[in-house]
Amino acid sequence: MDREALYQQILKKKSMLCVGLDVDFEKMPAPVKALAEDEPIAVGGEFFKGKARSVVEFNKAVIDATAPHCIAYKPNLAFYECYGKDGIKALEITVDYIRSRYPEMFLIADAKRGDIGNTAKRYAKAFFETMDFDAVTLAPYMGADSVTPFLEYKGKWSIVLALTSNASAYQFQTAVKDGKPLYRAVMEEMMSISTPDNMMFVVGATKADKLAEIRSFCPDNFLLVPGVGAQGGSAEEVIRYGANDKGGLLINSSRGILYASSGSDFAEAAARAAASTASLQ
Repeated sequence: MDREALYQQILKKKSMLCVGLDVDFEKMPAPVKALAEDEPIAVGGEFFKGKARSVVEFNKAVIDATAPHCIAYKPNLAFYECYGKDGIKALEITVDYIRSRYPEMFLIADAKRGDIGNTAKRYAKAFFETMDFDAVTLAPYMGADSVTPFLEYKGKWSIVLALTSNASAYQFQTAVKDGKPLYRAVMEEMMSISTPDNMMFVVGATKADKLAEIRSFCPDNFLLVPGVGAQGGSAEEVIRYGANDKGGLLINSSRGILYASSGSDFAEAAARAAASTASLQ
């Protein structure tokens, strides 16, 4: 999906919302958690059971409820890998479900990979060919070599960590290098090897005051903005300071949507939360 296609989805849905599928079994509503105790079911010739099965059913319900209100989904791989092979199966089923039911959705693998050489090439192959994601989050600490293999895939996106929303981000990201904060040096270097059609940056919603500054030197790239909702970021401020003439934002909310209700109405509550987050209406 190119930048124009992504922008058209924003216009169609009147939304910049990305729903983070960071599914925690312990926070699920009791009826969905109970599926973990049911008899195993056969998926792809293998038996599939336990917590990962509950994750899949929870995901399906949330996806169906939120699809009219968002333009992207972002599974965080740690929340699937922690369940071993059944967790990986749950991720595969979730991706296949979105691709088959909602093919217009932009799919992000929140993997934060950051290696070089043949390893980076294999990561790129895994996410873009084998798993069919549109984008993957990347840690650029090892330099351009850790990103360039991903840029070789036409129609796919690298989403590089720049100025993140976590409390300890200042320890590195705002350190001054050659008169500039490190996050700016990273962004400018990444922009020099890419285009706005294959490079995005992660900028936390809790750093909304920095968005106008970032737009002064990075006017065209999309920004993936986590931290709205449970982390206290404001979608309204993010849109005010970070939007550009092609939309330019994917505003992520995870817990605030996934766990909008702990009752049997969790899907309806997720839909309401999604409709009110990052809406342009």
